[in-house]
Amino acid sequence: MTVALMWEARAVPGRGEDLLAWARTQELDGDPPLRRETFRAPQDRVLVITWWDAPYDADLPELPEPDGDLVTRPVHRWRFEPVAVD
Repeated sequence: MTVALMWEARAVPGRGEDLLAWARTQELDGDPPLRRETFRAPQDRVLVITWWDAPYDADLPELPEPDGDLVTRPVHRWRFEPVAVD
């Protein structure tokens, strides 16, 4: 089974590039994910999605919380599982 972990944060205004650089340098413990993608969006948002070959409820490494002076709120985290195509 594949599970996707989503990590999304919003930087303090004007610090989007700093948050992006921070997220890109974060290493995950253990084996690497099948895939890792990093995105940015308006309002200094950064999104990281990692894909794992693991059960939905597996204990998987996740990106940590950035320092409080870099973000405007706690990080949002979600897990997703694929849906079969009809």
